[in-house]
Amino acid sequence: MRHSLPPYTTYLLIQTAMSVLFTMMGFISAIYRVQAADLNPLQLVLIGTVLELSVFIFEVPTGVVADVLSRRLSVIIGYALIGAGFIVEGSMPLFGTIILAQVIWGLGYTFTSGALDAWLADEIGEERLTHTYLRASQLGHVGGLLGILISVGLGTIGLGLPILIAGIGIVTLAAFLALFMPETGFVPTPREERTHLQNMADTFRNGVSLVRGRRVLLLILGISLFFGLSSEPLDRLWEAHLLENFTFPRWAGLQEPVQWFGAMNVAMVFLGFGVTELIRRRIPAERLEVAIAAQLALNVVVVAGVVIFGLAANFGFAVVTIVAVHVFRRASHPLYMAWINRQIEPRVRATVLSMDGQLNAIGQVAGGPVLGAMATAVSIPAAMIGVGVLMVPALVLYAIAWRWTMTSVVLPRGETMTT
Repeated sequence: MRHSLPPYTTYLLIQTAMSVLFTMMGFISAIYRVQAADLNPLQLVLIGTVLELSVFIFEVPTGVVADVLSRRLSVIIGYALIGAGFIVEGSMPLFGTIILAQVIWGLGYTFTSGALDAWLADEIGEERLTHTYLRASQLGHVGGLLGILISVGLGTIGLGLPILIAGIGIVTLAAFLALFMPETGFVPTPREERTHLQNMADTFRNGVSLVRGRRVLLLILGISLFFGLSSEPLDRLWEAHLLENFTFPRWAGLQEPVQWFGAMNVAMVFLGFGVTELIRRRIPAERLEVAIAAQLALNVVVVAGVVIFGLAANFGFAVVTIVAVHVFRRASHPLYMAWINRQIEPRVRATVLSMDGQLNAIGQVAGGPVLGAMATAVSIPAAMIGVGVLMVPALVLYAIAWRWTMTSVVLPRGETMTT
């Protein structure tokens, strides 16, 4: 008989472990790809484009699987595939190998995207989501700190070693979840009524119908699209910008890029923890208009910071700016996830969340190569400014959402923004 952990504990454990392991990989990956694999800016962005294209292709089908069969099973499969992708990338610093790893990783991500959040909402209830997301974000900062320290230590031995060990760790996590992850709040389609393709099609149509019938969901998905357009080049090129356009100074024992990036990530962890705690204490979850205003304010800082980072000529100023961008960007995410979950009916939650992930992927596939080519042909700073410009429409959509909430706009079928 399988002994399951409480859902709240399980989710916090997943987020903490994945933060450690993802940070181990993510912290070193840019240095690994630039110094070990010798990739140029366009190749760096194309890696992300392949990842997001994989997400685009597989996102909705895997989301429907989670709604029809099992959220838990979908999460376990996803983490096993993500870990396998990390292992492939860390094994050999070649462009082709790294591209293959993104396909495996992207497929795995689509099994977890939507499914994990839908599983959490089913197991603990929507009223506890905001608190849980914020607490998980805080633990994620702590886990990220541990991941940085491990990655710096292993990276001095070999740049690919942290990536390889992280992959093994994620596969181990998948095996652990197979033994201890509960699933009591989800009711799958009865086997005798189940024709997989038909039910998947029906669930997908129901999800599309829900989105089309609620303007706020269309607006939320639009925000995801515009942030997708801008996020890929930012994620792939900010380290390359510092590596190629600045000289890393000797300061307080720091000199090598891996040491500087380690210090920067540590700063992001501590500042991020503090900002998230402030939001948790000051932003009432039941006040939707306050939560939306907070997201708008946080992302205004992000947009301004990205542009300033692109224009910065001083190393210290560039470092402070990009740290602020990452802290405020990450702090906005729990509020965004709680907001979208409140708008979705449970029976199609994973599917709609997968649509959100797919639109973000579409944006990344569309925006990444363009700005990657700009970074290669013109300069990485020019691409950073382009990132900030592409984020502006998302701010406009946040402002519209806030105005709708403040004026109590009634949505189709008599629903209001606060339902």
